[in-house]
Amino acid sequence: MPITSLQLFKNLSDETRLGIVLLLRELGELCVCDLCTALDQSQPKISRHLAMLRESGLLLDREQGKWVHYRLSPHIPAWADQVIGQAWLSQQEEVQAIARKLASANCSGNGRAICR
Repeated sequence: MPITSLQLFKNLSDETRLGIVLLLRELGELCVCDLCTALDQSQPKISRHLAMLRESGLLLDREQGKWVHYRLSPHIPAWADQVIGQAWLSQQEEVQAIARKLASANCSGNGRAICR
């Protein structure tokens, strides 16, 4: 069932979930530990928010070894993609600064056990 406008706005109304969505919009795909680092949040908190976003149909996940990677779903409606795009534009500088910080701390290949 496609996401409704109410579901989208409820998901984006939380700062952590909005941050996740905007970072995925910027970077394409990230693992849980990358999101924990980028948003300075604990793994259980990030995982809980990721589950909510995945259940609403906004995110897809894939497992690779011990890492779980998330990305925005290509199946979200065009209107929802436009809303996310506008939110990204309004916070583009901040999101890109976090992305640069994350590039130097990327854990996806360094064996840290936080991902899952």
